[in-house]
Amino acid sequence: MLYVLLGLAIFGLITSSVFTGMVLAALPSYLRERRAALEKLASGAPFTPPLSLLKPLHGAEPGLEGFLETFFTQDYPRYEILFCARFAEDAGLAIAQSVAERHPAIPVKFLATGGEPDYINAKAASLEHMEAAAEHEILIISDSDVCVTPDYLRAVALPFADLKVGGMTCPYRGVVAPGQSGIGLWAGLEAVGMSVEMTAGVLVARNMEGMQFTLGPTMAFRRGTIRKMGGFAVTADYCADDFVLGNEAFKQGDAIVLSHHAIDHMVINASFWQSMLHQVRWMKSTRFSRPKGHFGTALTFAMPFGLLGLAAGGALGHWGWGFALLAWALLSRLAISLSVGRMVVQDPSWLALLVLYPVRDLMGFFFWAASYTSSHIHWRSRIYQLLPGGKMRTAK
Repeated sequence: MLYVLLGLAIFGLITSSVFTGMVLAALPSYLRERRAALEKLASGAPFTPPLSLLKPLHGAEPGLEGFLETFFTQDYPRYEILFCARFAEDAGLAIAQSVAERHPAIPVKFLATGGEPDYINAKAASLEHMEAAAEHEILIISDSDVCVTPDYLRAVALPFADLKVGGMTCPYRGVVAPGQSGIGLWAGLEAVGMSVEMTAGVLVARNMEGMQFTLGPTMAFRRGTIRKMGGFAVTADYCADDFVLGNEAFKQGDAIVLSHHAIDHMVINASFWQSMLHQVRWMKSTRFSRPKGHFGTALTFAMPFGLLGLAAGGALGHWGWGFALLAWALLSRLAISLSVGRMVVQDPSWLALLVLYPVRDLMGFFFWAASYTSSHIHWRSRIYQLLPGGKMRTAK
C-alpha cells in the first residue's frame, strides 16, 4: 500500500511538473505581446475612443471610497462612470456620490434597479440598467473591489483598435486591502492565489485554446457584442457571469484579448470563514462552468503530492527519497510563483510568492476537493444551488 501511495505521489508530481512546463511555455508569447502593447501606448498616437465604465455596487464594502477614487483620476480624454445598486439608498452609492463630488469634470450617473431584481444574479440587472443609460459604444465592467493606476483606461481601450476584437479582460494580482491586518495570513494566502494560481491557469488556457472567457475584475466589450448575445440577460441565472460573457462573445466569432495591463484585486473578506467560503465558491463555480477542465485541475497541484511522497517515503524508511519528492514539489511551485507572480502580474510581495504560495497550493487542492462536497454556495449572505452548465437557483 505504501508503494502505491509513493507511486501516486510521483505520478502527481509528474503531472504538476507538466503543468509548470505549460505555464512557462505560455510566457514568451504573452510577454512579447505586452512589449508590443507598451510600445503602441508610448508611440504618441494612442487609441482613445470615448468609454463608458460600468460599476455595480452592493453596500459599503471596506475600502470602497479609496478604490473608487482611482477610477476618477484616469489619464484619459473622455469617459463616463455609471454606478448601479439595487436601491437608491444603497450605502455604496452614497460613497460613490461623495467621491464624484470631488471630481466634477467626470460625467457620472447613479442608477438603481428598484429593489429585488427579476434575475438570480442581481449584477445582471444592474448591468442592463447601466448599458441602457451608457452613452458610448465601448463598455468597461469593473468590480467594486478593484484598484487601478491612471493609465488603466488607455490600456483597456488599446485592443479595440482592432475591429475584430469584441472583448478584453485584464489579469490581476491579489492585494490585501488596508484594514485587513487582523487576518493578514489568510488574506495573504487568498491574494497570492489570485496572483499566481488564477493567472497561471488563464495563461495555459489561452495558450492551448485561445481566450474563450473573461475575468470579472475587469472586462470590456463593444456594445454591439453584448447586444448580439442577447444583452446582459444571458448571465441572469449564472454565478460565473464573467465566464459566460466572454464565452458568448467567443462563440459568436469575436476575438477576446488578454490585456498586458495587470490590476489590483483587493482582498476584503472580513474573516477567516468568509475567505474560505469565497475561495470554495470560486472552485464550485469553475466545477459547474468547466467540469472537465476542473476535474483535471487536481493534477496541477504539487504540494499535496510532495507531502504524500515525504510521508510514504519516510514510512518505507527512504527519507532521502521523501525529502527529494518534497523538494521537487517546492521547486515546481516556486518556478510558477516567480514567473507568473513577478513577470506577468508583477506582484511586489516576495513573502507571498516565496513562502505563502506553496502553502496556497496545498490549500487549493483542498478547496478543489471541497468543490465536490455539495452544489451549494454562499453569495451575498444568501445560499444558492449550482446547476449543470453553471446556472444557479435559490436554495430551498
